[in-house]
Amino acid sequence: MAKKNVLGKGLDALISADSPGQTDIPVSIENYEIEISKIKANPDQPRTSFDERSLAELADSIRTHGIIQPLTLREVVYGEYQIISGERRFRAAKLAGLTTVPAYIRTANDQETLEMALIENIQREDLDAIEIALTYKRLMDECKLTQDALSERVGKKRSTVTNYLRLLTLEDEIQQAIKDGKITVGHAKSLAGLDSQTRKKLAKRIIDEGLSVRQIEEITQKLTQKQETKPRQEKPRPEDLSEKFGLLLELLDAKFNAKIQFKRNKSGEGGSIVINYASDEEIETFIRNLSI
Repeated sequence: MAKKNVLGKGLDALISADSPGQTDIPVSIENYEIEISKIKANPDQPRTSFDERSLAELADSIRTHGIIQPLTLREVVYGEYQIISGERRFRAAKLAGLTTVPAYIRTANDQETLEMALIENIQREDLDAIEIALTYKRLMDECKLTQDALSERVGKKRSTVTNYLRLLTLEDEIQQAIKDGKITVGHAKSLAGLDSQTRKKLAKRIIDEGLSVRQIEEITQKLTQKQETKPRQEKPRPEDLSEKFGLLLELLDAKFNAKIQFKRNKSGEGGSIVINYASDEEIETFIRNLSI
């Protein structure tokens, strides 16, 4: 049977029960000592890798000081628990030879458990920008959150959330360079507004020449100014396009930054929308843009 210890409320500070779309999630105001053998990991845990050396260091600390921050669990069946947050502490506790761990017990359904695990995950200080962006996107996709709702959940400005999500539109090699610390979020923010080929060239220069964020901002500003001074070629439109078709064309132009054409059938009813592309890489960019 679980033993009680009085402490705080854990993740309540991160997820408000009155938030839109949230149900009231009861939480214990004390924490319990739970047998490790009764605890299972969350199969939907967003964190998939745990550094062995870091775990060993945490285990040493736990042997000396104990677990400072209790785990957060939910009871899945009577006397058996699943981790909502704190799997790293759980693993380290087992390495340290503990038989019980302190934990808060929450009542939460699968979606609420996933949301709490994801939000707890992005509070870590060792996440890189791409991991944060992927977690934001997963919160939006799997927990059905808008960018506004997400920004409230994670305590970030909406523009900050948007900038992280834009990183996922970058090419794979640029995303990897961000993960490796070769390109910063500041660099990436400027690169995101350029076409694929220019982005990759500038990314290579950042890595090879050590260009600063300020230098990249100046380069992208000059490139943008050059584009603006070029005479804009009007995209061909059938004269009989309705106002709705015109609006759709503008939306597609903004989304794909490509040549868009409408072709009507000979009968005048129905037709097709053609999105022109110059390379397979542009198709990958289209896919990324559609996913944001």
